[in-house]
Amino acid sequence: MLAHLTVPPPVRRLLGGAALAALTAGAGAAPATTVLFVGNSFTYGDPAGAPAPSVKAYRPDTVTDLNGAGIGGVPALFKTFTEEAGLHYDVSLETIPGAGLHDHYDKKLGTIAKAWDLVLLQSYSTLDAKRPGNPEILIKYSGLLAEAFHDKNPKVRVMLTATWSRADQTWKPDGAWYGKPIAQMATDVRHGYDAADAASPLIDGVIPVGEAWNRAIAGGLADPNPYDGITAGQINLWAPDNYHGSVHGYYLEALTVFGAVTGKDPRSLGASEHAARELGIDPATAMALQRIAAAQLAQPNAR
Repeated sequence: MLAHLTVPPPVRRLLGGAALAALTAGAGAAPATTVLFVGNSFTYGDPAGAPAPSVKAYRPDTVTDLNGAGIGGVPALFKTFTEEAGLHYDVSLETIPGAGLHDHYDKKLGTIAKAWDLVLLQSYSTLDAKRPGNPEILIKYSGLLAEAFHDKNPKVRVMLTATWSRADQTWKPDGAWYGKPIAQMATDVRHGYDAADAASPLIDGVIPVGEAWNRAIAGGLADPNPYDGITAGQINLWAPDNYHGSVHGYYLEALTVFGAVTGKDPRSLGASEHAARELGIDPATAMALQRIAAAQLAQPNAR
């Protein structure tokens, strides 16, 4: 199904359901695969002080914001990619700023607990706001949410989206990862999501967004430390607050999600990809980010 990209077993399992039917039967011949994104500002694409265009405001008319806030965000980028790939996805989102999965369970369960084909869950950036790096809340509530979604549709696929290292948590003295390499926070966050995945048989894997950011930094595409200026020829994955994503950071997030969910090689989107152009990302950088996402998804531990 993919050209030059190894599809990990959890993704193949995902494609065994409605997504595979859509791919094999054609976009117009099969019902749309329904997808729900649950998360916070890392999912809705908070610009955090960056000038327009913003991912948060990107094509809100192409997705359904269950909170009625008119957000496009990363889900709208994903939707654009699927349309460009000739796939048929009906995309919804439910997001709360600064929230963990417990907030969605406690406050929005009646809104989100419906019969979806696929649900993507993204929790608080440090795993636990009070105890950074502790995955206990993530483990508990990802499992509870997975149960709630399976109660509505026993065939639903639930995946987790592991996020990136925050520059402010790494380079600032009061950061929980201060003194550690910039990649460490994303690695620790991934371990927390892996623990949540392992704890629930109803969860179908982890999407390695933070590790894709690590790869972009390690490969020299992205600058590792925005506090000392951005090196010429490199991009900044962070927004001006050095916490949220820039358009480049969110674009890489969406590419990684797209590849993990659909099994399509992100490189197939190519230099003329529409969202990149509309967000002001030049073709060479868009293709470089597509290569990073594809390389990360080809790793043996990619979910």
